[in-house]
Amino acid sequence: MKISLKDGIMETVQNYPATAEVFRSFGMGCLGCAAARFETIEEGGKAHGMDLDRLLTALNAAAE
Repeated sequence: MKISLKDGIMETVQNYPATAEVFRSFGMGCLGCAAARFETIEEGGKAHGMDLDRLLTALNAAAE
């Protein structure tokens, strides 16, 4: 896996632009908010009540 739960949200989107749509499809449309700049995928996912395993799998699929 290229992406881990400890990676930053914005860092992930910058490195793998296709992941932006994954975040949106999981209900995380706040990529432009201040929190997305410093939160990890794990922190953001928990705050939004997401299934972290499913999110991580989808992010890594988009990154390939």
